[in-house]
Formats: sequence, structure tokens, C-alpha cells
Amino acid sequence: MRTAVHQAVVDLVQDVGADKVTIPAVARRAGVNPSSVYRRWGTAAALLADVATRRQGEETPELLGDLRRDLERVAVWTLSDLSRPGGVAFFRAEVAPDVDDRRAGLRACLRRVSARFQAPLDAAARRGEVVPSLERVLDRVVAPLYFRVVFSVPGTDERFARGLVAELFGASGVEGSGLG
Repeated sequence: MRTAVHQAVVDLVQDVGADKVTIPAVARRAGVNPSSVYRRWGTAAALLADVATRRQGEETPELLGDLRRDLERVAVWTLSDLSRPGGVAFFRAEVAPDVDDRRAGLRACLRRVSARFQAPLDAAARRGEVVPSLERVLDRVVAPLYFRVVFSVPGTDERFARGLVAELFGASGVEGSGLG
């Protein structure tokens, strides 16, 4: 049932937008009883948040073994995930104040995003490379991506995402690795 309901939510978000997703519409599209959806999720906002959480963990880019290229891949993947139909709506639902405890949603979202970017940092550290802190990556790469996508800033594309990583490497002034 969960898979059918989640797919119905994704389809409805793409077709009509997140603000028009209702539990009866989701149930109809999924072929389940609305009371089952209400019983499991309670509200459309909670359902959207659950779908957002599940989508975040479904796929991540494969690491290539080069820190800069790996961070670029993760940044571009993050941008693509946020930019796909419903991406921002799912993000907003995940951190919305009316879904349980807003801070819990924010913390969970930050943990997932952090883990996505921590993986290439950890891999590079195991290879003996000098790596930036996760906090620096979040500030220099992740925050600008989320800000620009959420606020629909023009020019937020793959080139922009790669440029953020290039700036991260160029900003520290350490010759060779470009990191400090």
C-alpha cells in the first residue's frame, strides 16, 4: 500500500501541484480506501513529508574516487533532485511547521543532506586527501543550492552547482588539493 500511495502522491504533485494534493485524491489514484491513508498518515502534509523522506534515501550518486568530481556529482544530483517536479514542494513539506515538530523535520533533512555530502569527504580522507569540513561544504555548496532553488533564482543550473564546488576548492588557498 505504501508504495502505491507514495507513487500516487508523486504523480499528483507532478500533475496538479503539492498544494492541491488531498488524501481522497491520493487514495483514489492509489486504489486504496481513504480511511487507510488517514489512519497511517493523518494529513496530506504528513504524507508529503513521508514521501519526501523516502525519496531522499532512494538514490545517491556513485563516488568516482576524486573529491572534487565526487562533490560536483553530489551537488548536481542535489540540484536535480530539488529541481525535478515536486522537488521543492517535497522539501517544504518535509520541514513544514504543521508536520509533527518542525525542528525534527529540519534536523532529519539536514542529516540526510549532510550524509550525502559526508560520504565523499570520508572517502577522500581515507585516501589521505586533505578535505574541507562538512560545515564548510554545507555553507559554500549546499546552502546556496537550496536557497536558489527554493526562491527560483535564475541561472541555478548544473554549471552553477559545479561552480560552487570550484569556489570551495579555490577559496582555501592550499596549493595542490585546493583545500584548507
